[in-house]
Amino acid sequence: MSKLTKNQKIALAKIEPGKVYKLSEAAALLKDITFTKFDASVDVDVRLGVDPRKANQMVRGVVTLPHGTGKQTRVLVLCTPDKENEAKEAGADYVGLDEYIDKIKAGWTDVDVIITTPSVMGKVGALGRILGPRGLMPNPKTGTVTMEVGKAVQEVKAGKIDFKVDKFGIVHSSVGKVSFEPEKIVDNAKEFLGTILKLKPSAAKGTYILSIYLSTTMSPGLQIDPKSIDNKYD
Repeated sequence: MSKLTKNQKIALAKIEPGKVYKLSEAAALLKDITFTKFDASVDVDVRLGVDPRKANQMVRGVVTLPHGTGKQTRVLVLCTPDKENEAKEAGADYVGLDEYIDKIKAGWTDVDVIITTPSVMGKVGALGRILGPRGLMPNPKTGTVTMEVGKAVQEVKAGKIDFKVDKFGIVHSSVGKVSFEPEKIVDNAKEFLGTILKLKPSAAKGTYILSIYLSTTMSPGLQIDPKSIDNKYD
């Protein structure tokens, strides 16, 4: 077992053992327990009382964070020439079709989101084995297969993210950066968690939200009281 660093000891000393924090308390404490030299991401992990192996208990959705993610999202738009200007004017980082399909087949996946149109999904679908495991496959349910490519690019750049429960029943997402004011972290986290609550499958029985943890890239996790995601409790 590796020894704790000085900063890790300082961080742990500021966390009350066994305490379940209000969301606002945890957001404020993150700055005091994060010692990275870079602007660390703020992450939320939610364990749900669902069985992801059953289709009627799958939790998947999209949410636009009110204060954005705090990171530059690299967007690739795969489209026909008539849509290229729309995508470029909206701020897409890469726009094209066949040349990027060839690059992806050769192993290039240096983007965060891929947006495409229904007419070229036949070509894009062939990239499923490469894009699928990386979470990059466009999907109509997340708004990344659309004729309105300009609007889709703007939404992604503004902080729209998609999420899906994993095979362990956990939903994970970044909701900002440690440099954000605590209030902005709270706003983003509440928007994300509120969306998860709205997506509760009717087939899921018992407790839906089993646990919530807030952390930064290299900080300890802080357990959050689920009641504090509702304004009337915080």
